[in-house]
Amino acid sequence: MKQAFLLTVLLSGITALKADAQIHFNHLAIYVVDLEKSSTFYRDVMQLQQIPEPFHDNRHTWFKIGEHDQLHVISGAKEKMPHNVSVHMAFSVPSVENFAGHLDSLHVKYGNSAQTGTAPQVRTDGIKQIYLQDPDGYWIEVNDDKF
Repeated sequence: MKQAFLLTVLLSGITALKADAQIHFNHLAIYVVDLEKSSTFYRDVMQLQQIPEPFHDNRHTWFKIGEHDQLHVISGAKEKMPHNVSVHMAFSVPSVENFAGHLDSLHVKYGNSAQTGTAPQVRTDGIKQIYLQDPDGYWIEVNDDKF
């Protein structure tokens, strides 16, 4: 009986260690030419919550993008680089149409992944999506996934 109890405690401990050892997303860092312009974009256009950053060096702006996930915007890029739409970050909103209206009010260009129209495209799983670029050309997908 005592051995069975010890085995149960040991297995529970191993299971707990495995659960704690799971890899999980923490943050995404992007390198930008103009920190003020990019920070304004992510705060005002994307409506992300700015959070404190530890450096206080006027080279970093951090945003909350999930329960424990962050976007780190870092200045220092010398020039804008071309980016392929296939490499993008994605955010979900309750209504793609309402978010598109927000973009329209700010005169921010957006469209389908080919940028041939502004109507949301629909993925094969029924999720609506639009794409836009930040000031440095990083692609952003906005969709209505409810997951």
